[in-house]
Amino acid sequence: MLKSYVLSLVVGILIGLLYAVMDVSSPAPPVIALLGLLGMQIGEHIIPVCQRLIKRERIALSWFRHEYPPRAIDTPPASGDKNA
Repeated sequence: MLKSYVLSLVVGILIGLLYAVMDVSSPAPPVIALLGLLGMQIGEHIIPVCQRLIKRERIALSWFRHEYPPRAIDTPPASGDKNA
């Protein structure tokens, strides 16, 4: 988990350095950038919901609790299975 955060930070720093070398500012104000990230998260989480709807599987609150908190906060599921 920490590896993901460090990698994200390093890539962000590299992009920031690239912007500085090219003498350009960040392409989006912070609020717009955060809204873009929110949109990315929503888009990522819509896929499993659509897959269940296509398979005509039930979407219950218990499924959301199992599926989304581990993905949203980047922690493994309670079972310890990283691939779930």
